[in-house]
Amino acid sequence: MNAQPTAPRVTKETKNKIKVEFERTPLIERLKAKFINMAFVTDVIWYIFRLLLLIGIAYIVLFPFYTKIAGSFMGKEDFVDVTVMLIPKHFSLDIYRFIILENDYFTAFGNTLLLAGSTAIIQTFICCLIGYGLAKFKFKGAKYVFLAVILTMVVPHQTLQLSMFMEFRFFDILGIVKFLSGHATVGNIEWLNKILAAINIFPAESKNAILKGIIADGALNLNNTYWPLIVLSLTGLGFKNGLYIFMLRQFFRGVPDELEESAYIDGSGTFRTFLQIILPLSVPMLITVFLFAFSWQWTDDFYTKLFFTSSKTILMPDIVKIPTTLETNYAGQNLYYPAIRNTCGLMIIFPLVILYAFLQNFLVQGIERSGLTAD
Repeated sequence: MNAQPTAPRVTKETKNKIKVEFERTPLIERLKAKFINMAFVTDVIWYIFRLLLLIGIAYIVLFPFYTKIAGSFMGKEDFVDVTVMLIPKHFSLDIYRFIILENDYFTAFGNTLLLAGSTAIIQTFICCLIGYGLAKFKFKGAKYVFLAVILTMVVPHQTLQLSMFMEFRFFDILGIVKFLSGHATVGNIEWLNKILAAINIFPAESKNAILKGIIADGALNLNNTYWPLIVLSLTGLGFKNGLYIFMLRQFFRGVPDELEESAYIDGSGTFRTFLQIILPLSVPMLITVFLFAFSWQWTDDFYTKLFFTSSKTILMPDIVKIPTTLETNYAGQNLYYPAIRNTCGLMIIFPLVILYAFLQNFLVQGIERSGLTAD
């Protein structure tokens, strides 16, 4: 067989010689050689195209936010002044002030923080446990269990809202509540009175009023409390939990089995291995799931409107309304009212922006390791 010709080898001396000759060339000739060629022109065109594309995308994404932020600082006069476009002429903080004072912003903030924080922590741990089990343990019916998880992502929640509402309106597992309420002493509900005294999650009315609202036809009425969302979170059936389980399953499938086998050889049990070895490795992924769960619960109005039928518990979506002091009848009303509602929306998402600013690195790492991005 004929030997393949080898490419000429460029030595260090040859490179130095070329460099010296290039430096001795006149400046104009060097500039022509460097900039007047097809490769340079192609690079410049590609750079300008990418720059314009990024500027266009940034404009499309950021411009609506800027208009809403600018409108939130405008006075009533600015909405009827044709000369005012994006910069307020009569700077005012009245919209923010009356939303805080009259729409009970801080009350809604505290209630939503408690609800979103508790459900997000529960969902993160429960979904982590389920995802780890589906990824690392082989058992009969595992595929069907995972199929059920996927179905929770596919089936619209609106198709289940009536059944969920009725389930928690007359909540009774295996008839336990009906049995106990019929055999308890002191008005048949003394046992529940003691539980409510120890668990301060229900609305802040008197005990008798609470019990009348909770006991209905021998069952518990858990609506207008945090319990429906907590129960759904504990069972892995909360909002978007199917997605969290899928993400964590994909992540745990990439964890080497040798880590667990080494722990088992050292005498560590399954649950101890999960807590001491697997969870520390999963911190970015857990923070990602927590952020998703917290953010979706923070802005959720489907489950909150479904289970909170009274106006006693104020949550973040409930502040989107016109404060009484700002109600008016003037020419710019059709522009002023949307600006107030937009400001309510900005005040709702502002805590999420702060949270993302501190945890964005963990979010990016978690999404990269979850298997949701293309290789």
